[in-house]
Amino acid sequence: MIERTELKHPFSGPPGTTERPALCARALTKTYGPTVALAGVSIELWPGEAVAVMGASGSGKSTLLHCLAGVLAPDSGAVVLHDPRHGSLDLAGLDAEERAAVRLRSFGFVFQQGLLLPELTAVENVVLPLMLGGVERRAAQARAARWMATLGLAGLEERRLGQLSGGQQQRVAIARAQVADPVVVFADEPTGALDSSTSGEVMSALLSSTRDRGRTLVVVTHDPLVAETCDRVVHLADGLVRGDGR
Repeated sequence: MIERTELKHPFSGPPGTTERPALCARALTKTYGPTVALAGVSIELWPGEAVAVMGASGSGKSTLLHCLAGVLAPDSGAVVLHDPRHGSLDLAGLDAEERAAVRLRSFGFVFQQGLLLPELTAVENVVLPLMLGGVERRAAQARAARWMATLGLAGLEERRLGQLSGGQQQRVAIARAQVADPVVVFADEPTGALDSSTSGEVMSALLSSTRDRGRTLVVVTHDPLVAETCDRVVHLADGLVRGDGR
């Protein structure tokens, strides 16, 4: 069990504020043999902020996302999460099982292909994080149905994935990411398999369900049009942050 931990020196917000970052990385390094994926990356992600992470293949985007989300442990550095419900903790100091528990309760994920389970209905896919977290089935289904309605999917709860369009499937994935009320949502090329019109609809759904609710959204993308919808764009190259601007 992960205990609530208040850091002795929590990171502070911009001048004139007392707000803390939702997620803060300090001097992250990660290597795979002779390959340096991260060479000392530091970044702060704030509540109510949408951040696009861009860079060429091999720049370190996916490794950074995986370290921020606790999928990977960095070789060195800190990844500090501030969850108002559970306090602040350094993910880099947790073991794999503890990081998995943090991902379940504090993070949501949307992937390029959705990674939904075709054997399940739309609503059954959405309830998975709640069921894994121990929420009773009826309460979980009611919460999932509310999120589906919010995302324009009312009436589609019992459909299988093959009965949904690509855009509808991604909105199911967004509902699944949001249903446990995460602090941070990570989206890895969420529009990569969609046409431009559907891409805009999916990004609108992502932004309205995260940033507009005071949550943090991190989007890894190659698409400059997707990046333009975010508040801030971070450019990586050779495992380092080479640009960070609004």
